Amino acid sequence: MTETVHIENVVLGGGEAGKYIAWDLAQQGRAVVVIERALVGGSCPNIACLPSKNVIRSAKVADLIGRASSYGVAIDGATVDMKGVRQRKREMVDGMIAIHRKKFSVPHLEFLLAEGRLVGPRTVEARLPDGGSRRFVADRLFLNLGTRATIPGIPGLADTQPLTHVEALELDQLPSHLIVLGGGYVGVEFAQAFRRLGSQVTVLEFGTQLLGREDPDVAAAVRKIFEEDGIDVVLGADTEVVEGRSGDAVRLRAKTPAGDRTIEGSDILVAAGRTPQTREIGLEEAGIALDKRGFVTVDDRLQTTAEGVWAVGECAGSPQFTHVAFDDFRVVRDNLAGKVRSTRDRLIPYCAFIDPELARVGLDETAAQQQRIAVRVAEIPMTSVLRARAIGETQGFMKMILDANSDRILGFTMLGADAGEVLAVVQTAMLAGMPYTGLRDAILTHPTMAEGLNVLLSSVPPDTNTRMAARALARWEGEGGRVTTAKNEKAKKIK
Repeated sequence: MTETVHIENVVLGGGEAGKYIAWDLAQQGRAVVVIERALVGGSCPNIACLPSKNVIRSAKVADLIGRASSYGVAIDGATVDMKGVRQRKREMVDGMIAIHRKKFSVPHLEFLLAEGRLVGPRTVEARLPDGGSRRFVADRLFLNLGTRATIPGIPGLADTQPLTHVEALELDQLPSHLIVLGGGYVGVEFAQAFRRLGSQVTVLEFGTQLLGREDPDVAAAVRKIFEEDGIDVVLGADTEVVEGRSGDAVRLRAKTPAGDRTIEGSDILVAAGRTPQTREIGLEEAGIALDKRGFVTVDDRLQTTAEGVWAVGECAGSPQFTHVAFDDFRVVRDNLAGKVRSTRDRLIPYCAFIDPELARVGLDETAAQQQRIAVRVAEIPMTSVLRARAIGETQGFMKMILDANSDRILGFTMLGADAGEVLAVVQTAMLAGMPYTGLRDAILTHPTMAEGLNVLLSSVPPDTNTRMAARALARWEGEGGRVTTAKNEKAKKIK
């Protein structure tokens, strides 16, 4: 018979938010048990963010070697060793696991590798690898269940045993022709990485553009970069059937705007969204409601519909980024301490780690139009940034969205080298309520990518109706810049 133990805190799932909740509680001297299915430290250091960026870096090195002659460096006979790429990734992961094991080995905290299931209100049964089980009744329960890659119900797809990001990171042989289903963040990152490592790559995206969340001009620029890399991008692709076995030979048939198309490859990678890991583990029976997509229903403090139960990270429908999961931890931590903190109105940055990087925060043009917000749009090509010229990385552009009626920064998008780092500068200014003139007039180190913000904002006219501003606008546009002002009588004013 399974022994039932009462304990103050149980964390089901040891991902980003869950592990920080556990560490924080243990540091306070509160008893906590963490029940994690398989990954010490969660997905990020094991099978997602960090290992994927590790492999992407190897792909960047391969690309630089291929372009070495343009830097005045002669390199002959360089080859990609996928076993070496995988080993480098594995060594990094092993180091991260060791760090996490040490952090879990602290007083007041017990870490269990086990399958967890709710068998009653705040009651979790942990099924251990040796076949035994333990049952815990918690005063407080924290759900950090995560998501998994969605395998669409395309006829024959599951039978091919397709790759997801998990299996793709463990390949020790380079696919001769990788077919990628999905043109979102995961799809584009893996597509470009494997192309630069040496695979032929085809990307099939059901929508009308890559990166469906981005402005059309951003998506078009990424597509152009991909085409220059030799990646075949098929948009508006409705895949009807898939045959074969990934790793051997696969064939798919898709309807496209140009007609029916059959594509043959060696491997197929599915990057078509995420499914929450919330079904069939007793949540609903324990009074924890799920929405129609299977995400846990929470309020703006991440409390579920069951008393004493919180949900954090992707399973709670939070944006699927590790940095958001970490902030979920802070929301829970502060509210448990009696401080008011909410998930409302969070300024969340995004970054796709393609090359060059794509980073965005706040409004883009599309969102401004949809919300009927009058804006000014300032834009420069990366060729206007001296650092980009110095290092020979001039693809892309910077674009800032400004309120049409004030100097407030509403959003920023950058497609360019080190975009994620430059983004943090703009995000900080937005959080501080700084007008764009603050960045325009700041002394930014030369030559850095962030210095491009001086260039981007140096000639933004305060009022496009004035004669002086019109002359400044014409001069700036002649240098490659662009400013537009929304003309919409129904547009909202941002106060």
